[in-house]
Amino acid sequence: MSPHTIADTHTIRSHFPALERRQGDQVVAYFDGPGGTQVPRSVVQSMTDYLFHHNANTHWLYPTSEETDALIAAARTTLAEFLGAHADEIAFGANMTTLMFHVARAIGRTLQPGDEIIVTELDHHANIAPWQALAKERGAVLKWIPLDVHTSHLDFDAYVRALSPRTRVVAIGAASNALGTITDVRSLIAMAKQTGAMTVVDAVHYAPHHLVDVRAIDCDFLACSAYKFYGPHIGVLYGKAHAIAALDVPKLEPSPNAGSERLETGTQNHEGIVGAAAAVDFIASLAPAELGSRRERVAATFDALHHRGEQLVAHLWDGIGRMPWVTPVGPLPNSSRTATVSMKVRGGSEAAARALAARGLFASNGDFYASTVARRLGVEAEGLLRIGCMAYTTDREIDRLLAALHDLRS
Repeated sequence: MSPHTIADTHTIRSHFPALERRQGDQVVAYFDGPGGTQVPRSVVQSMTDYLFHHNANTHWLYPTSEETDALIAAARTTLAEFLGAHADEIAFGANMTTLMFHVARAIGRTLQPGDEIIVTELDHHANIAPWQALAKERGAVLKWIPLDVHTSHLDFDAYVRALSPRTRVVAIGAASNALGTITDVRSLIAMAKQTGAMTVVDAVHYAPHHLVDVRAIDCDFLACSAYKFYGPHIGVLYGKAHAIAALDVPKLEPSPNAGSERLETGTQNHEGIVGAAAAVDFIASLAPAELGSRRERVAATFDALHHRGEQLVAHLWDGIGRMPWVTPVGPLPNSSRTATVSMKVRGGSEAAARALAARGLFASNGDFYASTVARRLGVEAEGLLRIGCMAYTTDREIDRLLAALHDLRS
């Protein structure tokens, strides 16, 4: 799809007040999107409107409580459209990590010693640590799928070998927040289903870049975070209706025990839930209304932004390829990847990030909680410098970044 079918980058940028910030005499360029995007005005306005005019707790009989119930129900519908699910399959929580620990604990109540859990070396540890804890508590066997450091993809043959009749859980990421690698989770899950395993997908890094289709993926659970796609700090969990119903979740006895609400502990972040829905509406608003439903417009937006992102990544990759003191890692441009590029920098990632920040270029560094990736790449100590291209990223910002990286040679 042509990038001209959605709003141009200048128009998109006009929605983000943060882009007016200056660092010294430079306008700030935000390359930290993989750790959290900037937030458009409409999302903040929706949250402010909720807090000023509808703020209440749920399931009571006065107007603001009923309005809160309606807004949360509408948000479930919106996020369900975003992920290709039904509204009663959407739960909210503090973040993906908290939700994953909650789901893992519930699944763990069904595990027996010797049952097997598959995790991968490519994943953020939010989809590793909960299963490590479970293996320790329940006597389960943890199997790791290796990262092929030459291709930046998982070792497919090792995955096939790891599956067995004792496989009970397969936990896998749709895209790597450290390398940008996109994994064919649909194929891997289809194989896992043949063993009867429960499948859990981390889509935190995938959901801001590509349309998620939980029906096509056919996973049991999938989690993402709204603050990675222009929303507030809140996590979103999809679960198949029958999978949610089967979970023996820790919960308060009087709390709701039907549908996705049974996965939500305590009073939720209502304004965050409203803001998450507004973030989806913002993404949809970038595409022409005549393209159809909200989901169809989100798909058109992501298609166009992916095309722009490929161009930005190619520009960046080409530029740093001329700098022997900077080494990009991850899949090559125009391959199965997101618009996120990590790199090794001579002198270490911390010094590089500080030097960039002084020039108004905000980029994250370290291991990004993908510490197994860092260990496999041999950069545990110095870390990686990560550049994320989002809807508001421009070619001029990439040029500024390349100039700053060039000056690091000394």
